[in-house]
Amino acid sequence: MAVEDTQPLISHLIELRKRLLNCIVSILAVFLALVYFANDIYQIVSAPLIKHLPVGASMIATDVASPFFTPIKLTIIVSVFVSAPLLLYQVWAFIAPALYKHERRLMMPLLFSSTLLFYAGMAFAYFIVFPLAFSFFAQTAPRGVLIATDINNYLDFVMALFMAFGVSFQVPIAIVLLCWTGVVTPEALKKKRPYVLVGAFVVGMLLTPPDVFSQTLLAIPMYLLFEIGLFCARFYVGKGRRGQEGMEDTEDTEKTDDPKDPQ
Repeated sequence: MAVEDTQPLISHLIELRKRLLNCIVSILAVFLALVYFANDIYQIVSAPLIKHLPVGASMIATDVASPFFTPIKLTIIVSVFVSAPLLLYQVWAFIAPALYKHERRLMMPLLFSSTLLFYAGMAFAYFIVFPLAFSFFAQTAPRGVLIATDINNYLDFVMALFMAFGVSFQVPIAIVLLCWTGVVTPEALKKKRPYVLVGAFVVGMLLTPPDVFSQTLLAIPMYLLFEIGLFCARFYVGKGRRGQEGMEDTEDTEKTDDPKDPQ
């Protein structure tokens, strides 16, 4: 009996190992395809800052190995971002067998939307936030201060913003999931709009570098995404709970109609 009980666990662990290996192979394949262009990728990422540097200013490398390792580090991170759809598919393939049919129908669009929103958050940071922020920082530099940003510090700064905006753009998905599972209703969330607005600025303060400019640029889109999530949640509200109850009722009916079931 003990051996039979461990069979499902072992099969799940084997499947998990398979999915993790697929994720690693996917990231490695993308990295090998991009590593030759590591310096070009870094040049693209640093373009918003270089464009707004004063005349005569440039980025610097304070460590001997930074010119080599920093672009490689960026390429690894980019490989993970590019592989995100494949990684999410592996997650989906692992959990899908444990879901009901109606749950699979609802979860697939959410995973697809989550990926698009993550990329949208990164694009918003690169095309909107970076130019505005770096222009503001360059213009407000004290007199006599020459801006010379270290390439490694710059990478840490922009990656923090990329992750902050990418994660924050998942707000509609979080709201839809909460309403889908019946944890909360759109009507209850509408009454909490003032608290959500304050919370958006608090989250912006925690996720972005310590400047009011970046915090505001993150808080405002977060609140707008909250409103989008409220709108979309109307199509999902209560479906998870009702679907599960319907499935349980079907199973109970099948068990009751079983001729072998003792009356």
